[in-house]
Amino acid sequence: MPADEAVDLSRATLSRIASAADVSISTVSKVLNGRTGVSEATRAKVEAQLHQHGYQRRGLRDSAPLIELVFVRFTTVWALEILRGVQAAARSRGVGVVVTESGDYSGPGPEWIDAVMQRNPIGVVLVMSGVSQSQLRQLRARGIPVVVVDPAGDPAPGVASVGSANWNGGLIATRHLLGLGHRKIAVIGGPEQMMCSRARLAGYRSALDEAGVPVRSDYILAGDFERDSGLELGKKLLSLPERPTAIFSCNDLMALGVYEAARQAGLSIPDDLSVVGYDDLSVAEWAGPPLTTVRQPLLEMGRQASTMLLDLDLDAQAPRVDLATDLVVRASADRPPRS
Repeated sequence: MPADEAVDLSRATLSRIASAADVSISTVSKVLNGRTGVSEATRAKVEAQLHQHGYQRRGLRDSAPLIELVFVRFTTVWALEILRGVQAAARSRGVGVVVTESGDYSGPGPEWIDAVMQRNPIGVVLVMSGVSQSQLRQLRARGIPVVVVDPAGDPAPGVASVGSANWNGGLIATRHLLGLGHRKIAVIGGPEQMMCSRARLAGYRSALDEAGVPVRSDYILAGDFERDSGLELGKKLLSLPERPTAIFSCNDLMALGVYEAARQAGLSIPDDLSVVGYDDLSVAEWAGPPLTTVRQPLLEMGRQASTMLLDLDLDAQAPRVDLATDLVVRASADRPPRS
């Protein structure tokens, strides 16, 4: 199929847009498909004409009523909570949801953009990821808006996002352990390139600093948000000559790995080791003992992202929302053991 027939604009419309922008039809086609070989000035002229001819609005009206929800990994209860929120808001508006697993924390894989163009959803929600400028140009040319949930880095200019107060979450988790009397507090963070990981770690450091407790480099380790890394890094921390009396794990799954590390080391939680997690997944309440954790409003983050996407004005400034986090105190943290 020729490139200029791969889009849902008639050749007559393409011709009018090309004439108005003083470019060729093939140049209009390149802009529609986000291809290279077009100067930024020319691209801007063509996109303005596309918008003037109602192409972006048409994409929202005529596409199949589906939101595309994209995860790096769709393997955890964490992901299911986001999905539940997105579905709840979409269902209330008569819109379906299709789930895709693609790419890494930097963005969906290169194969994804062609597939999403074929599916032509009314919008895309990216989770713990980002979007390249090339992908963004292609989506915008097709009138497909994007919202990022818990963005991996600073969202690109013009990209809407929904996150949570990660710095505050790290702060209140560490303050809680300090308030119980702990001074040997370790942290298992998430991937170092993730914005949420850096923010939670910054909150941890701030709490120690305000309490006058030195930050120890051997007490700071980076995991991958999976249980196995919590187990591996928990064992490493608990084998230190001066082991910590408390571990703040930057998600609940890694905290459950720390539980297993403590069990293997013959330590009791919270008598010998206090543990605080992050997310407040359903498994946190079921753990033995029930896990003290920072509640991240995952369902509401998904709901807000879906609502924001469906109401997004592509001509207005992209909204960015951070929802509040709070501490859920259960039974996994207590005063440190006596020396």
